Amino acid sequence: MSTFSRLTRATVALGLVAVALVASGCAGAGARTINGSGATFPKLFYEEAIAELEEVNDEIVVNYNAVGSGQGKKDLSAGTVDWAGSDSLVKDDEVSNFDRPFLYFPSVAAPITVSYNLPGVEGLRLSQDTLGSIFMGEIERWDDAAIATDNPDLELPSTPLTVAVRSDGSGTTSNFTKYLERAAPEVFTVTAGDTVAWPRAQAARGNAGVAHLIQDTPGAIGYVDYSDAKPSGLALASVRNRSGNYVAPSLEAASAALAGAELNDDLTYDPLDADGPEAYPITAPTYILVYETYPEDSTVENLKVWLRWVLGEGQDVAAVVDFARLPTNVLEPAQAQIDRIQVG
Repeated sequence: MSTFSRLTRATVALGLVAVALVASGCAGAGARTINGSGATFPKLFYEEAIAELEEVNDEIVVNYNAVGSGQGKKDLSAGTVDWAGSDSLVKDDEVSNFDRPFLYFPSVAAPITVSYNLPGVEGLRLSQDTLGSIFMGEIERWDDAAIATDNPDLELPSTPLTVAVRSDGSGTTSNFTKYLERAAPEVFTVTAGDTVAWPRAQAARGNAGVAHLIQDTPGAIGYVDYSDAKPSGLALASVRNRSGNYVAPSLEAASAALAGAELNDDLTYDPLDADGPEAYPITAPTYILVYETYPEDSTVENLKVWLRWVLGEGQDVAAVVDFARLPTNVLEPAQAQIDRIQVG
């Protein structure tokens, strides 16, 4: 079956999530269905993985509603889904929202691109401070001296610059702003998080929404996950990394950023602003969040099937939809953690 057919089939399945939730009364009530919601960043990967799984296992239905990391975490804590997709971690003051312990399962990783719409300008390069100044709203035109300094070989127009950002609670926003906090601390002074008080920006919902906003706005620049930015045809900037090299977003550059990632005890890790001459500096992880215990045996078994697939054969199809597979030092502990999910 073609990738297009798989994605079409998965999209149809996604449209059934609301019906499944109403019919079951609560997530996990059916023996064959598990429902998830959350990040738009890994949406295409989960759609592909779901379609591939259902081709070889007709005894399980996995639904995923891409509504943003913030909403996914809220849905899991409210008990309306069985699992959540999130690119950001649960904050300390949010842990009490969950009625029992939960687990992080890394799934894939990918670049967060700096996408722009500037006809006639290709090969844009941006240093850390210039990028921070743009998203602080301090740079208003494309021929600003800071951008010109980063791009001495480009002829930059005086086109007004429009900053495009997310309107919804977003792990992509969290990771992008965490990067700017770390890489340009003297310039970028906004507090990082799923939602941000941007000084001057236009907002759209979801990664796809930001991509469309940039497409429709000459002079726009924004942050978009690689899997949405690449097929949109948007120009992608190269960003200067810790080694001083300007690196374009790619799966290879994302894998270079993952190579040195240190895994925490809870299986979270941080590839942002990674060392390495070939590392793309805005490489973000994404996670599947599940509870350690569920009341129904069917939910536990179906979640284990889903997680074993994502962390097994699913890794082999990640690149098909522009995601980087997990390195062995992250993948193997995640696989071993699956057995911690129990009935209780």
